[in-house]
Amino acid sequence: MSVDALRVDVAIVGGGLVGASLALALEPTGLRVALIEGVAPEAAVQPSFDDRTTALGNGTRRVFEALGVWSAIAPAAAPIRHIHVSDAGRYGFARLEAAEHGIDAFGYVVTNRVLGAALQQRLSALTALELRRPARCSAVTLGPDVVRLETTPTAPPLQARLVVAADGANSLVRSAAGLPAEIEDYQQVAVVAHVAAARAASGIAYERFTPDGPFAVLPLHNGHYGVVWTLTPQAAAHVMALPDAEYLAALQRAFGWRIGRLERVGQRSAYPLKLTRASVVRGPRVALIGNAAQALHPVAGQGFNLGLRDAATLAEVLAERCRQDAAVDVGSDAVLAEFAARRSSDRDGVTRLTDGLVKLFGDTRPGVPLLRDLGLLLFDLSPSAKQAMSRLSWGFSGQIPRLARGLPLPGVKSA
Repeated sequence: MSVDALRVDVAIVGGGLVGASLALALEPTGLRVALIEGVAPEAAVQPSFDDRTTALGNGTRRVFEALGVWSAIAPAAAPIRHIHVSDAGRYGFARLEAAEHGIDAFGYVVTNRVLGAALQQRLSALTALELRRPARCSAVTLGPDVVRLETTPTAPPLQARLVVAADGANSLVRSAAGLPAEIEDYQQVAVVAHVAAARAASGIAYERFTPDGPFAVLPLHNGHYGVVWTLTPQAAAHVMALPDAEYLAALQRAFGWRIGRLERVGQRSAYPLKLTRASVVRGPRVALIGNAAQALHPVAGQGFNLGLRDAATLAEVLAERCRQDAAVDVGSDAVLAEFAARRSSDRDGVTRLTDGLVKLFGDTRPGVPLLRDLGLLLFDLSPSAKQAMSRLSWGFSGQIPRLARGLPLPGVKSA
């Protein structure tokens, strides 16, 4: 290994929402950390920090509180206090009320741009962090004791005990480590936009299931709505090409009048929807988190929350091992096996839930829609089922990370 390489304990490849959060979580552990991100945070093409909306669960809010960024996010976070689920064109529906479950909100809707700005502000204050941005990881060489990373523009190579892949569904690190991933194309495209309506948003989130895919209308802090309209690729291309007035008319026909007349729309974006799931989340000196581990359909808004729990769990495992042994090898098989074991139940459960919802509500075989609607109505009448669903905002199952429970990492004093 070249002597000119910069030695670190952990190298995080990918500085989007999940990768940046992990870098912040690791800061108080004393580990030497490097973060590599290919796009400058203020760049218009930064895919992680655009105007898409993200629904943050209560566990995610706790993590952000622990990382010291929630105070910057909260003013632009719209609480979800009511959820209305319906099967478009049919009689099935269900309603959830946060107050009935003793919580203020099921979660909070925030634009990715706000999340990114808050994380980047905190990152810039970490003087011990080796932050390479914009820089791309151009080569990954796995060794028995360390991993060597080359970055461009030209800079000294990095030599890390552990490399964390936070570089998205098409992860370079995952491929370099030879970790396979299953990809299922849903043949759906999400058309995303912000709209203003005659009736201002007031904490109600709507999820409608249509033959083309799920349809979400989410409250924003300014009284507007974030719309995620799932369509076939052909229909999405048509909708993207419509003038604003015709788009609003088409959206009104598809969604109805629950929020009154739709009046204005901002810029529209389109995102193909696929399920990408790595077979395992660890390899030799490599850990996968966020979309590198699993990229989910946006139905139920679970993808980012799941990825952030990946980061929080990895930080917790590393902090535990460092407290037990200051000289611990953070990339050892034992450390990574513990991380994978703790993530297994939550990861599998959320992935099955989101994939199952997409397929259940897209199933038009005779009798299935009737049974589906009956199930929705029974759910609406079942307090215990609603209580179980309300807990999803903390995690699906398994061990909830300490940060998501409002607790500091092991060996780290609470702020």
